[in-house]
Amino acid sequence: MSVRKLKPITPGQRGRVVNGYDAITTDKPEKSLLAPKKRSGGRNNSGRMTVRYRGGGHKKRYRIIDFKRNRFDSPAEVLSIEYDPNRSAFIALTQFKDGEKRYMIAQNGLQVGQKVVSGEKVAPEIGNAMALTNIPLGTIISCIELHPGKGAAIARSAGSFAQLMAREGKFATIKLPSGETRLILTTCMATIGAVSNSDHQLLVSGKAGRTRWLGRRPRTRPVAMNPVDHPMGGGEGRASGGHPRSKNGIPAKGFRTRNKTKASNRYIVERRRK
Repeated sequence: MSVRKLKPITPGQRGRVVNGYDAITTDKPEKSLLAPKKRSGGRNNSGRMTVRYRGGGHKKRYRIIDFKRNRFDSPAEVLSIEYDPNRSAFIALTQFKDGEKRYMIAQNGLQVGQKVVSGEKVAPEIGNAMALTNIPLGTIISCIELHPGKGAAIARSAGSFAQLMAREGKFATIKLPSGETRLILTTCMATIGAVSNSDHQLLVSGKAGRTRWLGRRPRTRPVAMNPVDHPMGGGEGRASGGHPRSKNGIPAKGFRTRNKTKASNRYIVERRRK
């Protein structure tokens, strides 16, 4: 994978960095795995705006992703690596021997023609999915389940990965992308390898319009608002606005918002970096 810096033949291309899309093998998605994707524009069921700064953007169709990888001991061949407008990672189209096709999150290094399989007694190779109890310690993993059978929930975005640190009893110790160390049941599934498109963080949009294409509208600074609109609004002249906080008054930048009595706190061995 690589990135390209464009020649500034227009003002919007000055400084813009785009993805080289070297890993992409086709630009046509599998029609049987597409679903409509409705946009709310930040409005709820009564039409009121409940989320600000959303709206517009290019029309998308959802790609149905197999997050559960629940066809065990049945090898599937990777037909193509594709772009997905709904996520930062690339996706892989796989086909089983009986002809069934499924999309999965593509791991870094996954190649067209490669066989991927999920199950208990499979080799710990890139793209294979297996329970944490069967993965060798120290392995780089991604697309990790938080609850057995529910489907991958952790380390699914571009370039993210976790590491299997230890196993004790029915729990495995996982070091997550955030730096948090957590206990997860060993019966949960995970995929070997880091997620593809690790260069996603290097991209530079180059102009405001590209953000509009993604469905995000311009954001108003809270200190520029009136006191009725935001706790940081008001003041004479260029007032700083006091301590940074959200619209409902919760402090930002370092304030811990996690519930101290949350049941899953006992599974966290070490909190993420501040």
